[in-house]
Amino acid sequence: MLRRLRRKRIEGGQMKSFFRFVLLALILLIVALVSAVTAMRIAIHGREVAVPALVGKTPAEARRIAELDGFQFEVERQYYSANVTAGRILSQLPLAGTLIRRGWQIRVAESLGRQRVEIPSVLGQSERAAEFNIRRRGLDVGVVSEVEMPGTAADQVLAQSPTPGASGIATPKINLLTGQPVPPQAYVMPSFVGQTLGSVAAILKDAGLQVGSVTVAASGAESGSTTGAAPGQAAPQTAPPQPSPNSVIVSQKPAAGGRVQVGSAVNFEVR
Repeated sequence: MLRRLRRKRIEGGQMKSFFRFVLLALILLIVALVSAVTAMRIAIHGREVAVPALVGKTPAEARRIAELDGFQFEVERQYYSANVTAGRILSQLPLAGTLIRRGWQIRVAESLGRQRVEIPSVLGQSERAAEFNIRRRGLDVGVVSEVEMPGTAADQVLAQSPTPGASGIATPKINLLTGQPVPPQAYVMPSFVGQTLGSVAAILKDAGLQVGSVTVAASGAESGSTTGAAPGQAAPQTAPPQPSPNSVIVSQKPAAGGRVQVGSAVNFEVR
């Protein structure tokens, strides 16, 4: 009986020690996780720096300030401004005071001052001529779009933005819309073999095509026989057969499946 009691006491003490060990291990694990998270946050946020205020400074001054704080610097765009002197920073991104990591890029826009260049009219000019006239005024060509327009020459400027003589524009760029001639309508050539020439001619006319050369296929009876001619006399000449609307088509060019454009001619061989 005493042995059993001693044994139970010993086992109870061992279980308590085990639970204490497990609890201590859990506490240490939680502490380690919290420490790791804290260290990561310190490592990440510890490298963050407030973005300096660059608006109003020259690009050279702004670059020097940004690079001293560990940032990259780029003048991304230029805009006209009635409030900021030409050659000064007009805007920046990220904004001043924003916390970002060192090594990130600060993008700025430079002021061109008040608009002093008149927007020229390049309507009706070719794209090449329009680009030349735009650039010689110190402006840039922006987006060039194309649209198919009947009756227009290739690359002819149909519209521009800003419009000629516009004022209060934001950027020194002119976007162009150029016209492109509409390509001729094309058809996939069907097979006309076995049909009469007259019916096919009507079909081609409705489709904007035309009948080209028509030849009559030679037959065995048209071999130039001299039967009936007297000895020593030339054989009588017979007139070559002529195609008629009732002639049946035996071949065509272009062949079936080929592509033809409006106005093209189709050649036939008939019998």
